[in-house]
Amino acid sequence: MAFTGIILLIHLPYLNLPLFWDEMGQFLPAALDLWRHGLWVPQSTRPNVHPPGLAAVLAAVWSLTGYSIVVTRVVMLLIAGGTAVATFLLARRLCHGLPGDPAFSAVILLIVSPLFYTQALLAQLDLPATLLTVWTLYEFLSERVRRAALLSVALVLVKETGVAVPLVLAAILWREHRGRDALWFLPAPAVLAGWLAALAASTGHWLGNPEFERYNLFYPLHPVRLGMAFLRRLFYLCVDQFHFIGWFAVLAALRKSRLYATRQWKIAATLAATHVGMVTVLGGATLERYLLPVLPLMYTAMAAAWSLYAPSRRRWSQSLALAGLVISLFWTRPLPTPLENNLAMVSFIRLHQEAAQFLEQRSPKRLVVTAWPLSEALRSPDFGYVQKGLRVREIPDFSRRTLSSLALQDGDVLVLYRLDWNPGPFYDWLPWLARVRARYYGFEGEADGEFARQALGLRPAARFRRGALWLEILEKPAGLNSR
Repeated sequence: MAFTGIILLIHLPYLNLPLFWDEMGQFLPAALDLWRHGLWVPQSTRPNVHPPGLAAVLAAVWSLTGYSIVVTRVVMLLIAGGTAVATFLLARRLCHGLPGDPAFSAVILLIVSPLFYTQALLAQLDLPATLLTVWTLYEFLSERVRRAALLSVALVLVKETGVAVPLVLAAILWREHRGRDALWFLPAPAVLAGWLAALAASTGHWLGNPEFERYNLFYPLHPVRLGMAFLRRLFYLCVDQFHFIGWFAVLAALRKSRLYATRQWKIAATLAATHVGMVTVLGGATLERYLLPVLPLMYTAMAAAWSLYAPSRRRWSQSLALAGLVISLFWTRPLPTPLENNLAMVSFIRLHQEAAQFLEQRSPKRLVVTAWPLSEALRSPDFGYVQKGLRVREIPDFSRRTLSSLALQDGDVLVLYRLDWNPGPFYDWLPWLARVRARYYGFEGEADGEFARQALGLRPAARFRRGALWLEILEKPAGLNSR
């Protein structure tokens, strides 16, 4: 209860935060379709491979409370609290007998981790998958195999990549000549296969739609993209957000002790490595949130390593690592970074909220031309940005080629904003990376308001800014010929 209370308390300022990115694009529309229409395969958004576990939980809660963003945020924070408790229990088991209260250290690091902090708010799959992964592992290490197997069924109903957990645990039991126990983990992949069959029967595609299949199965396998994805995973886990402080302790423990030589640690390490490998090979979007199930295990390993330090050195190292995580919550490194990795996400949402309120008050009947996710935010009041949906035309991006091809009518509104998060002159320092990005990821760069004004004959109506993020609203003056 204490961990859950702390998590709720530190997130109070953001309980009414409008929806963000994939919440709007996939997970909340799917849950709303289930709640309103009983649809297990969504129709208001493009169906894909993701199982309906989270949608079912949210729909069940909304059936009691009604739909609201605040209720949705609280549900996710309660799941985050459960994850903290499960991490504490797992850390106590892995660190049994070690000095320095490593289980508390592991949970504190997790709670203040920027990625965990932001994901604790968002109705996405990775947080509940983390809870079920940690809980399954705890029950497995406690020799409650049937409970672990049942939890692994819930895990694959939340996120399809969770199937790695029952497969790894079954393989471990089989190798230990415990074939009868290993069989308990077969229902989990069978249940996932059943979901895929139902999805194929409904949509004609095993993964829901062909674009999702191409982007998540084949696109990542290009050698350059695969190599970059692996380096990005390695950088986030080992270096980013000052994680290297904890890894120094882990490496020292590996050299000087047999701390991690037990069966329990080997199983935890195998699960973590398998998960990292799976989300590196699968998934076109190399998002750090896919690594969330690894964080409780990583922070527990760090806390265990610190227990070998002298008390004064342990306190200093833990304090530095904790300070690094807190700093990273507010400070974004000068590298391309998903907004959801820290509080830059809040700045992005508030910026779009200001723009949406401006458009609703000044141009409620005009056609608004913009790119996703703002285009989605303006269409429906469900997402927390507008009271009534606006007329929206969605364009794929803000490249010069896209903007030059627009045919705007008198009175139409174009909204430009920064989609690419790249604080600082990163690509100016390393121009070869910009060329790699353009060639292998198709990024053409983004035009600014000055280009749009000259190319389309627009006039500025408003401009909003929060830190490195900006948004500009431009209008097509009446009386001018449209392009």
